[in-house]
Amino acid sequence: MMHHNTNNPIPKKRQRINSSTRLSSLSSAASDSSVQFLSLPISGGFNDSSTADVLLRLFHDSDSLSSISETSNSSSSKDGDIQIYLHSSALCKAKYFSALLSDRWGRNKDDFEMKMKKKVHKLNLALSPKPGSINAHLMVLRLIYCDDLSCAVNSVESAILMLPVAMKLIFDDLVKQCVRFLEAVPWSEEEEDEILNLVPFLFEEESKELLARVSTSRVDSCEKMLDNLLISAKQNHPNLVPVKAFVARLLREFSSRDSSRRVLEKAFSMSLKVVKESMEEYSSPDFRGDHNETEAIQRLNLHNALTNGKHLLWLVERMVELRVAEMAVKEWSEQDSFAADLQRAFRDDAWRNIVPGLPTVVLKCTSKLANAVASGNIIVAREVRMKLVKDWLPVLIVCKDNASPVLPCHKPALHSATSLYLELEETFLRIISTLPMDDAQELLQQCLSFSARGSEDCPHLITAFNTWFRRATRRNPATNIS
Repeated sequence: MMHHNTNNPIPKKRQRINSSTRLSSLSSAASDSSVQFLSLPISGGFNDSSTADVLLRLFHDSDSLSSISETSNSSSSKDGDIQIYLHSSALCKAKYFSALLSDRWGRNKDDFEMKMKKKVHKLNLALSPKPGSINAHLMVLRLIYCDDLSCAVNSVESAILMLPVAMKLIFDDLVKQCVRFLEAVPWSEEEEDEILNLVPFLFEEESKELLARVSTSRVDSCEKMLDNLLISAKQNHPNLVPVKAFVARLLREFSSRDSSRRVLEKAFSMSLKVVKESMEEYSSPDFRGDHNETEAIQRLNLHNALTNGKHLLWLVERMVELRVAEMAVKEWSEQDSFAADLQRAFRDDAWRNIVPGLPTVVLKCTSKLANAVASGNIIVAREVRMKLVKDWLPVLIVCKDNASPVLPCHKPALHSATSLYLELEETFLRIISTLPMDDAQELLQQCLSFSARGSEDCPHLITAFNTWFRRATRRNPATNIS
């Protein structure tokens, strides 16, 4: 590091730069007026030709993006070049200039002072062709004269523009101030990309806080976040509709389909387990009776089944929407004991006044999954399709046979339930049409109750049977091969 000349005419206390707000506003401008403003001299400091001992030429050179050299025969600037008068004592705040000046002038103090008196040394600094490069260099060179950099950076734009220059010139104080500012303020997505492009050029300690904003040590952090959001949407909000709509949007827009699948499958299994256990306890002979304690437990079981059933339905809708419902379909097709508990429960009258909406919730779950299978949205094996209809067709029949008596105020609900029954009937028949003839025959016979409204009101059932008979009477294509 070179020694400062005590006889140097440069004042010890230079004019403080306090126009950082305007500097920031001009940071990326390319107009002549912005360059003129940034080039304005400061008495006894930046660009003051009367006291300077260094003349720095800034020029664009695409072949030499970061070169710096001394010249003694460049007295005038070319078109587009800028010449700035500077002071070696200030430039030494930037280690790049400090090393350059020390190597050029030697380490002998007397020799240094002698050369200082003889001439103004001329340096060339090549700039990248990136827009705003000259402005960025002028801003950094002005700040070399600033004794207090705490207010020098006040926008993400100016910090991003100045940081590469400060790193190139090894102006450590400004590098720290830019990094400190960027770490403390919000970024746009575009700004974040620019900042991350600069991170590899920073020391590890300097970049640590910036990287902490965009990286995590947990490999499963996204799934953990989604897990917590699903739990929160289920339990922690009195008005669940907007919360669930928000979480559903996040799931749709989340980029990792596999992560969404794993999170939704886990939540589906947990909710299904609670509903199954609640209905199992409700249907258990140990809880049959009329005393008050048993009735309270039964109410709790039914309410628990309904609450978790609604959340289960929401999860099914998300899984179908994202086309990740394969596991849900398979698991739903393996619920013969659960389906049996539901049939026993729905044959009683106790649930009607406690959870009248429970059958609808259960059948909607079945309908969503069955529709996904029938439409080809979810592709599953023949055995799964067979079991799905075989286990849940009896539940549909029981729900239809044990519908609540209709009161005038309940007519809209009855119409909704009837539409659901009809939709599920048609979906089951479509799935049956995909099964082998022997399996289809077995299941179609259980669908005769669909005709309870009369043959004119069940064209879907007529079509299903006609299709089966047409196939049954068709000559086996294999026998036509000679």
